[in-house]
Amino acid sequence: TRPSRSVTVVIPARYGSSRFPGKPLVNLGGKPMVQHVYERAAACRVVSDVLVATDDERIKRAVEQFGGRVLMVTGDYRTGTDRVAAVARMFAGEFFVNLQGDEIPLNPELLADLIEPFIQS
Repeated sequence: TRPSRSVTVVIPARYGSSRFPGKPLVNLGGKPMVQHVYERAAACRVVSDVLVATDDERIKRAVEQFGGRVLMVTGDYRTGTDRVAAVARMFAGEFFVNLQGDEIPLNPELLADLIEPFIQS
């Protein structure tokens, strides 16, 4: 069952990176890294919605190819958190969770363990 509270996981994913350009699209076991993150977030029982926030057409296309929700968020954002905050201003919702595009949760329940205390407080 899905939660009664609105919990949106936003995955900020940039292509340009000084240390590892294109990291969200790196193929891991036949899928781009961002897809692994997206699928684990979507499998979490307390998450009602997942979307990728990107400024890059390549990442947008990759997310669309696996059927994920993606939003182009362009502008002068210093961090992924700034990009998530921009998304939170665009949509109605109670809770927005910033899940980094290279942070693959080992188990969706780990996200629930993080999110549930915030919902309950």
